[in-house]
Amino acid sequence: MIPVLDDLRGKVIIITGGNKGIGSGCAAAFCECGCHVVIAGRDAPRGKSLADELSRKGPGTCEFHPCDVSKDEQVRDLAAYAVRVHGRIDCCINNAGFLPQRRAIDEITAEDFETVLRTNLLGVFSGCKYCLPHLRVTRGSIINMSSILGRVGQDGSSIYAATKGAIISLTKSPAMDEARHGVRVNAVLPGNIQSELGKGNEEMPVGAEQEMRAQQVSNTVQWIRRQGTPLEIGWTCVYLASEMASYVTGAEICATGGFELGNGVRLTREEMAKAPVR
Repeated sequence: MIPVLDDLRGKVIIITGGNKGIGSGCAAAFCECGCHVVIAGRDAPRGKSLADELSRKGPGTCEFHPCDVSKDEQVRDLAAYAVRVHGRIDCCINNAGFLPQRRAIDEITAEDFETVLRTNLLGVFSGCKYCLPHLRVTRGSIINMSSILGRVGQDGSSIYAATKGAIISLTKSPAMDEARHGVRVNAVLPGNIQSELGKGNEEMPVGAEQEMRAQQVSNTVQWIRRQGTPLEIGWTCVYLASEMASYVTGAEICATGGFELGNGVRLTREEMAKAPVR
């Protein structure tokens, strides 16, 4: 077994929004490392089904705990549950997020903004707040799931990009505060991932999801000509949680297929069809 897997064996990992998309990829990766994983989310049937499936595969264990991260007291109860059942917390992955319909800023209400803030930003704050006392004991780590859009923005995504940019700042300052306690705090900035963050969003206009998917898989948005997978983000988090990243804190880890590298020579659709794809 490679060292990164071996040193995580038996560690307790909390993953918010862990019952689908990137969260489920993180859960699968940490279970493969032999961790005790607690996934949290609002969809109990789906969460319990995934937890049972991952526990059957092993070698780690997985269980579901209901939690709406926009409600501070539920995040507090999540941390308390993990400690009550497993006696410790070694890593908190603040992953839960909400992707609203793309609209210009003058079409967004203050109530719309508050809804996104409570999930995407307050949820991260609460995860840090309630897990930190336990992470100081274990000298563990926090991984905050931001987005490359928090760095480069996107048309029609003002409030989403704003919250994801704020998560980067909510990573760097705590990294400074917690270094004295041996707790590392890092952020992962995914690009276009085969995730269900936008799928099934009732606010998403008819046809918008198909358009978004078509854009994501084209070479107009990432240099590696494909979307990433939730499991690839999961392995990125495994690295950050392991001793192999013991000198990494306050970092922004881009996992984007080169999305942020800017303009350059792009292939036509005909050239793309002929180009090798991994």
